[in-house]
Amino acid sequence: MSKVNFTAMVHGTREDYDLVFAHDVENGSHQAERVIGWMRSMDGDSPYHVTRLEHSLQTATRAERDGADEETVVCALLHDIGDVLGPHNHSQLAAALLRPYVSEKNHWVVLYHGLFQGYYWMEHYDRDKNARDRFKDHPYYQDCVDFCANWDQCSFDPNYPTLPLEHFIPMIERLFARKPQTFI
Repeated sequence: MSKVNFTAMVHGTREDYDLVFAHDVENGSHQAERVIGWMRSMDGDSPYHVTRLEHSLQTATRAERDGADEETVVCALLHDIGDVLGPHNHSQLAAALLRPYVSEKNHWVVLYHGLFQGYYWMEHYDRDKNARDRFKDHPYYQDCVDFCANWDQCSFDPNYPTLPLEHFIPMIERLFARKPQTFI
């Protein structure tokens, strides 16, 4: 593999950065494979009646059955993928992964779904279950409320007829085959 001619970025040339960016494009072409692997890694022990993978599959299945568009279905599937790397800020990690490939609305819903899920549990810890209401005037507030109410919070049912990961793999591949938006 070719290497850049610098050891500090300040000394890089256009040719060096062309090499780096070509590598990034190649690396990005394998994103769907990595995501699928991360999803499979979520199929382990869980305090819920379903694994984290099954929860994600169930959330996506509900979204698809409700007629959500494919991008939204994939966001429903991947909304908790951040659990793989950072369970304490999983929403932000999932949103960062998806941001270059999805709409502003879907990014926002994934980014804030963790806070909005607090509506269902925060009062048990003397916290404000309505903390989400600080976003009440945001254009995607209701979308996030609906995401959590209709698909996320109810997707811990071991008896729900959930579609398998294989059903969603082509959707994941299509999403990550999109030309990513750049946010620098």
